[in-house]
Amino acid sequence: MKNTTQKPIRIASFLVALSFIAANAFMFMPLNQASAAQITERTLTLEAGASDGGSAAGGEVNHLFNFTLPGGGNVGSILFEYCTTAGGATCTVPTGLDTTSATLATETGVTGFTLDNSVNGAPLLTRTAASVGTNVDTTYRLNSVTNPTAVNETFFVRITTYASIDATGLFTDAGTVTASTAEPILVSGTMPESLIFCTGEEISTTGGVPDCSTATAGNVEFDQLFSPTDTASTRSQMAASTNAGFGYVITVNGSTLTSGANEIDAISTASVGIRGIGQFGLNLAENTVATTTVPIGAPIAPLADGTDYKGQAATDYDTADTFKFASGNVVANSFNSGAGGTDAQIFTVSYIVNVPGNQPAGTYTSTLTYICTPTY
Repeated sequence: MKNTTQKPIRIASFLVALSFIAANAFMFMPLNQASAAQITERTLTLEAGASDGGSAAGGEVNHLFNFTLPGGGNVGSILFEYCTTAGGATCTVPTGLDTTSATLATETGVTGFTLDNSVNGAPLLTRTAASVGTNVDTTYRLNSVTNPTAVNETFFVRITTYASIDATGLFTDAGTVTASTAEPILVSGTMPESLIFCTGEEISTTGGVPDCSTATAGNVEFDQLFSPTDTASTRSQMAASTNAGFGYVITVNGSTLTSGANEIDAISTASVGIRGIGQFGLNLAENTVATTTVPIGAPIAPLADGTDYKGQAATDYDTADTFKFASGNVVANSFNSGAGGTDAQIFTVSYIVNVPGNQPAGTYTSTLTYICTPTY
């Protein structure tokens, strides 16, 4: 008797549970599903638009979809539904999202579609239905989509394929992708008015760029004793760069070589060196003459190109083997002070001295000051 009363109870419980499972399965099964397969390897990339970053809230951007269609059959339309949730019986369009201005900019894999953007939040790709292969990698870029307006908002796009051309009837494959708007990070900084200028006996480069921190002391000596039968020479260097809109000018300031009340005449008009007469002059050129055994001077480095490098020697100081000195003269400029900023360049200044036979003995010196003046 015990067994006969318990058996119907177990059978009844099983039937009730089975009925509950069947009812729930029917409740959540889409009525228009027909042997659907899962779309795989699916992504949505938010790409920058004409003026807005890809994840900008409310930004007009581009949405790039990549996914693999799993399995054969006809495809006549692909529906993209933008929703606030990944699934469910309803789809609520995220606030601020606008797809009505979207255009189809890219399609690969399964192609031949046109875009119907008439329903906001549900752009539809449609074409004459045709069979596709299995596991086809596809790409679709929708340009000019306006993102949801909430910052840091996650939203979902349900992707569904249909054999019909208007997303009606039974769907074939489906999958969901997700994306999010994001708070833009504003990075700012200020480039002030800039002038980098230095002088010294030698200036080196660091990483190929003239480096004023390498400038050595400015005490330079001529390569030999002064003599009416030979030309003495020496050199110094300077480097300059600026972002001034009208460039810079560099002037030389000081006096000719003196020893007490005695002096060596400055070359007032640009000319070549002549032994046996009093001459003190300089230039910023690559000279070809040798004062002893080695030519003096070097080209401006890097050479002016009118774009990144605009520094050049000024008139009267730019010709090889021709020298001059007049206090206050412009010896270099950045393309006549009108061509904008310039990156750093090194100028080599060459000095020569000639003396007559009756030049009084003594130690002759001159303190020269180079002044670089930018115009902003």
